Amino acid sequence: MTDHRTAEAASVPGGASGTAGGDYLPIAEHGLIGDLRTAALVGTDGRINWFCAPRFDSPSIFGSLLDARDGGHWHLGPVGEVAKRQQYYFPDTNILMTRMLTGDGIVEIQDFMPLRAEGDQGHRQRLVRRVVAVRGSARMRTVVAPRMNYGRDPHKAESQPHGVRFTSEALDVSLQASVTLHTEDQDAVGEFDLAEGQSALFVLESTAPTHAEPAVDLVDAQAAEELFRSTVRFWRQWLSRSTYTGRWREMVHRSALTLKLLTHEPTGAIVAAPTLGLPEQVGGERNWDYRYVWIRDAAFSLHALLRLGFTREAEAFIGWLTRCLRGARDDGQVPLRVLYSIDGDAELPEQLLDHWEGYRGSAPVRVGNGAAGQLQLDIYGELFDAVYLFNKHGDGISHESWTDLCSLLDWLLEHWDGPDAGIWETRAGRQRHTYSRVMCWVAVERMIRMARQRGLPGDLGRWTAERDKIYHQIMEQGWSEKDQTFVQRLSGDPEQPPESILDASLLVLPMVKFLSPKDPRFRSTVRAIGEGLVTDSLVFRYDPKVSPDGLDGTEGTFSICSFWWVEALARTGRTDEARVALEKMFTYANHLGLYAEQIGMTGEHLGNFPQAFTHLALISAATGLDGFLG
Repeated sequence: MTDHRTAEAASVPGGASGTAGGDYLPIAEHGLIGDLRTAALVGTDGRINWFCAPRFDSPSIFGSLLDARDGGHWHLGPVGEVAKRQQYYFPDTNILMTRMLTGDGIVEIQDFMPLRAEGDQGHRQRLVRRVVAVRGSARMRTVVAPRMNYGRDPHKAESQPHGVRFTSEALDVSLQASVTLHTEDQDAVGEFDLAEGQSALFVLESTAPTHAEPAVDLVDAQAAEELFRSTVRFWRQWLSRSTYTGRWREMVHRSALTLKLLTHEPTGAIVAAPTLGLPEQVGGERNWDYRYVWIRDAAFSLHALLRLGFTREAEAFIGWLTRCLRGARDDGQVPLRVLYSIDGDAELPEQLLDHWEGYRGSAPVRVGNGAAGQLQLDIYGELFDAVYLFNKHGDGISHESWTDLCSLLDWLLEHWDGPDAGIWETRAGRQRHTYSRVMCWVAVERMIRMARQRGLPGDLGRWTAERDKIYHQIMEQGWSEKDQTFVQRLSGDPEQPPESILDASLLVLPMVKFLSPKDPRFRSTVRAIGEGLVTDSLVFRYDPKVSPDGLDGTEGTFSICSFWWVEALARTGRTDEARVALEKMFTYANHLGLYAEQIGMTGEHLGNFPQAFTHLALISAATGLDGFLG
């Protein structure tokens, strides 16, 4: 297991040739950079093998993460063997430093995307790479091999005085460099020598096809240095707003910086992850596109950011949400959709990129997400809880937002007692999920609280009656007297016991104030989940063999559930165990403190990376446990 600052990897060739499972770094061997509009993954081997522009959900320019042969990449590294590779973030920033140790010296690659400063008009999207010979000398090689539109669109490469311009029908990419580049088979290639203290600069800028303005004058190195310094200032000024001073400051702040990277600044949207298609099981079919806004994930993210004092991000997300709700009301799109595009579009048809082999042969590779059409009743509770917290700790919601929420609640009060796809978005048909019922209760309860606290109008008599009806149904039909645990699905009849299927989502019952953590029913549920779903602090969300989810194959442990486990232990008074579980979870982070969606049998990261869901749960678990430890 690596520590949080160093990763070692075997030498990986700079080219993109490979076969399924061949030329692919482990998912965890990557860092993330971004500009609050899109993001790129940079491997410990110096390759950028995932980059979509100009937005998170745009087609990829570099996609070798999902097809090493035909996906496209940008390699930068020493010629010859590399003895050791290390990555770290420049302190308190999202600037990624990759250091490579060779027989002749040490080189450092600095990767970042400049941010738009307050007061600037417009934003120029640039990906900057600066490589420095820290000690000794190095012969370096770079290969810039874009493959536009997920590798489906042809492009032309044209040499220019200070670089290469790649042109395609929908997008142009301008690459400027301080070293000489030439074109080979529509790629840009260059080799150059660096003596100790020398550096080389590269700036890639994606533009509309008619845009011809140069990215930056790289003849003057001071321009690139100022970009670096301004990026450092941006991230440090942003992080300085954090109110967290607890025991796990480094991990909490890295998670906060990661959540910020997943924010689309122009709209206030928060995406679930910057990637698509990374498998929950290598070689399996559980490969999804996460570059969208899940109401659930974004609501939890808002909660986590509010806990750290980042109210501006919460306010921006509420603004995005208000626009979505207005569109749903105007277009008759009720109920609230499970996920939206960055712009609030609810139509995200799932398509296959069948020309790509997938990460290590994990096909199919899907773009779009069919879950957008699912009914998931839990999202109302997560959404209303987030709005309640914003109303309590932020500036408060507007009259228009309250009206929209009341309309959503009216629909929910008519439909809560029905089956849905559940929090885990199973594809085995709708079921009567206990967690969904709990979150329906949360939705009604939070609306009652807000109405009473601010004197807002609402049918409190009806709301209270329905809230109590939901509560009694959960306690009567979601509880297994035989196994002394809450279970995944409600029984169809109050007189019939429910199936004894465990679900880790039920660890949140006291977190949403449905039950006291001292309640015997919750304590015994924690015991049952500990015995049935937990292994070395890692938690499975459920057992697909016991509860089929409509998909083939298996999956790893679900990292958000592992952090929920920490909170559940802490709330039930098992603080020593909670602290050990949290520290164990930290060992499963990658060398930069980042997490994918899941952890596999041997500790490998699985699923899309990095995942907002996991990082927000880390923040919640760490800050919560801090409070219990005092």
